[in-house]
Amino acid sequence: MKMRWFGFAALACLLAAASAVFAQNPDITGIAHVAYRVSNLDKELDFLHKLGYEESFAFQNKEGKTSEVFVKINDTQFFEVYPQTEPAQELGWMHICYESGDLNALYKTLVAHGLTPRPVEKAGAGNLISSLKDPEGRVTEFTQYMPGSKHTLDRGKHLGANRVADAIAGVSLPEPDMAVAEKFYASGLGFATRQTQMGVRVQVTGKPMPWLILRSASGSAKPVLVFQVADTAAALKQLQAAGLNPEQHGRRILVSDPDGNLIAFMQTRMR
Repeated sequence: MKMRWFGFAALACLLAAASAVFAQNPDITGIAHVAYRVSNLDKELDFLHKLGYEESFAFQNKEGKTSEVFVKINDTQFFEVYPQTEPAQELGWMHICYESGDLNALYKTLVAHGLTPRPVEKAGAGNLISSLKDPEGRVTEFTQYMPGSKHTLDRGKHLGANRVADAIAGVSLPEPDMAVAEKFYASGLGFATRQTQMGVRVQVTGKPMPWLILRSASGSAKPVLVFQVADTAAALKQLQAAGLNPEQHGRRILVSDPDGNLIAFMQTRMR
């Protein structure tokens, strides 16, 4: 089945030209994780294993059932996967979480920018965490990795040797109201933004990656998680050998998880 995309050619050009250093919120250092709720946890984990990613750790509820799984992309980036436990729970994208080197300082900055984040607290994995909602009601999280946390203790472990990609390049987010969305990321979160052919490019840090692309779309459109790869041909071969059904569009490849969430792998010219 043909997958919908969001302007591959424009995004490829944007990535190829991404070499500038941007002014940025200094308290945010990257993307820590992206979270999904899935209809079948075993099938989702099998899909991620086929991409070369390994399970780092998991949590269980009072009944002893798995309630949350962290799958490792690299030492600071993860997939956070939740099983659907009630039919009313919406499947798919749940939230993005940004990493901070000083979450308490970031909290003060967000409040000063007119936002209302939840107070900083320690999460179950042992890291500091805060959150708020974006203009579309999607949760946006912030975390600071702490000594002794499950994430920190797992550094150097569960780094799959056959990962198709080892870092998140960016996320394409659908936005019904582009002006409101850009204001949230620029004036609220303090990210550098600029207009592009395909939407608004948002810099998460002062480096070219990771980034967000805010694209004009209806509320039914889904976010797309994007990874950068050095060799599209090698990535395509690996995905096919894993039994997946990737779609190739030049230097770009799309795969979908069992619930139809899209993941893109893109090759760019390194300068």
